[in-house]
Amino acid sequence: MSTPSAPHSVPLSVLDLAPITLGSTAADALRNTRELAQLADRSGYTRYWLAEHHNMTGIASAATAVVIAHIAGATERIRVGAGGVMLPNHAPLVIAEQFGTLESLFPGRIDLGLGRAPGTDQNTARALRRHLAGSDDSFPQDVLELQAYFKPVQPGQAVRAVPGAGLDVPIWLLGSSLYSAELAAHLGLPFAFASHFAPRFLLRAIELYRSRFQPSAQLDKPYVAVAANAIAADTDEAAHHLLRSLRLRFAAMARGVRGQLPPPEAFVESEWSPAELAFADESLACSAVGAPDTVRSQLEGLIAQTGADELILTAQIFDHAARLKSFALVAQAWGLTGSGSGETA
Repeated sequence: MSTPSAPHSVPLSVLDLAPITLGSTAADALRNTRELAQLADRSGYTRYWLAEHHNMTGIASAATAVVIAHIAGATERIRVGAGGVMLPNHAPLVIAEQFGTLESLFPGRIDLGLGRAPGTDQNTARALRRHLAGSDDSFPQDVLELQAYFKPVQPGQAVRAVPGAGLDVPIWLLGSSLYSAELAAHLGLPFAFASHFAPRFLLRAIELYRSRFQPSAQLDKPYVAVAANAIAADTDEAAHHLLRSLRLRFAAMARGVRGQLPPPEAFVESEWSPAELAFADESLACSAVGAPDTVRSQLEGLIAQTGADELILTAQIFDHAARLKSFALVAQAWGLTGSGSGETA
């Protein structure tokens, strides 16, 4: 193992989709998430985010606030939050109460990232919300309502979040298009772009956000987090072998097929059409894959391209030990400070 590099000025964080690997269970995935979060906590990562998805057999983080509590209780210093909660699925008051509770239990460590997609298919979205009327149109108003619940209670206020009112829960907007970038700029909120699976509008969204940003009580200048896949192993070849699981998952998505995360050996390129492979590779274009120095160089290139204030890294790797090792190798290559960054066994 090479000597760790000097600390990088741009912080690294983790986005965990709590992947359920082929043949395993959601309970296995949540145990793995807990172990990875503890390694991230020791290794010097800034935050650990979980994402809301529903009716997906390969993702275990549907009850996102519950999983956040599980992770925050198992860690010591790392910020823990949602990346994100899909606000159209919920009444703003419910989210204010959930995250007010989390902030009360783990003060100063909770983030609330919001998205406007359902995080699922239309049938499941209907089962979650009973109706879909106005879900997109009402998103800006729902964000404002949610923000209001976290403010100090006003005289005569009839509805309040308990807990929640008066608590400092940072709100982020997440997106993969220009819509959320513009709204985040208008509201003066930090913005995270989902380039780990939808990088097409990354640069345009960042430019729009920065050019239209209006300072707010939460944030005085633009703050952009860029999400990327990051898979590290001892060699470039070994890392690209691990990536095969994710390429297979996205190629299958091009056929409308979703499922548990497959082993890398299951990917046989000849079984997929050029269009399906192109969809997978375009979706995963924002990725850093290779030996630690390779990953560091590729992530530095992403920062140079975007001017990102923070990188949020995700790695869906079939073998849990290899996934732990990947995040540890990246932390060490980036020069993060923490006892866990060298634990690569």
